[in-house]
Amino acid sequence: MEAIAFDKLSPAHIDAWHKLRAGNPLLDSPYFHPGFAEAVHNSGRAVQVYCRRGATGEIESLFPVVREGSLLRPVGWPGADFQGPILAPGAAYPVTSLLTGGVTALEFDHLLPLATDFEAWTATTRESPYVDTTGGMDGYLARASKSGKDNMGQARRRTAKAERELGPVRFEADVVDEAALAEVIRLKRAQYVATGAKDYFAEPDRERLLHALLHTRGTDFAGILSTVYAGDQLLAAHFGIRSGPVLHWWFPVYDPAHSALAPGWILLRELVLASPRLGFTRIDLGRGDDEYKRRAKTGEVLVGQGLVTRSNTRLAVRRAREQLVAAAKASPLGPSLRKVVRRLRSR
Repeated sequence: MEAIAFDKLSPAHIDAWHKLRAGNPLLDSPYFHPGFAEAVHNSGRAVQVYCRRGATGEIESLFPVVREGSLLRPVGWPGADFQGPILAPGAAYPVTSLLTGGVTALEFDHLLPLATDFEAWTATTRESPYVDTTGGMDGYLARASKSGKDNMGQARRRTAKAERELGPVRFEADVVDEAALAEVIRLKRAQYVATGAKDYFAEPDRERLLHALLHTRGTDFAGILSTVYAGDQLLAAHFGIRSGPVLHWWFPVYDPAHSALAPGWILLRELVLASPRLGFTRIDLGRGDDEYKRRAKTGEVLVGQGLVTRSNTRLAVRRAREQLVAAAKASPLGPSLRKVVRRLRSR
């Protein structure tokens, strides 16, 4: 297993990356595109790619990670909602071979079931919901739960109400607007304070990452900023990333002053309506127990949380923490324990 700095990868490495990804349907998320790893690396957080070759020298897998001391984490941590190595379907991955050269552990929290080798190291799994937008709104409504249909209907009526009370509603599906992105980041940081979550943007390189992605264009891999205005007032916005027909719902925000309009649902409805025009067939909502995700989803995948380490003590502590989080979420007191859960996850 060879560790290579992202900016030292050869064209052959990138070609193999694209080929392996194209051959594995589980890797269609934009998080697995080399453009995401490149953007993280260029933002100032050094990315290493662990490359594994077969007996004849062909590249069999690539795993982009960030190293912090003796700890490895998947590229984009803690904002990467899908993680794992780039490899062929069903291929083995000798994960403990990463524990060399002073590396003592690999931590993951959104690992897709890409290789069974990770199962022994996975403490818990959680749902990561998605919205199948094939066929636009008509297709969505044919697959959605009653709750999803009801909320989309309410969003339509609230859009009309916003138009009556605030002015014409304007949806911009994909706009390059630095000021709007700055407002997304401001509102998101205020949300972190209100909910007790750790501030993702406390690290300056993460703001740089979003601004760089905003200017990454194309359908193979790009940042995408969507906004909904009523008159001159921003109701809701979302910054995400796309790859081909998949949009990842990453940083949704809304103006709390207009919360009675449920502006997040207005924005999601507009994106579903625009999906055929934009070329999306799926919107990944990311792991989370938010009520709107539960209502909106048409399906889900499971992502794993765990730690690969040879230290039994460290492994036991990590598993105990994950199980405590899971128990808190399952408790009848779950809503009141959300801040505690968020603090545990951020450590």
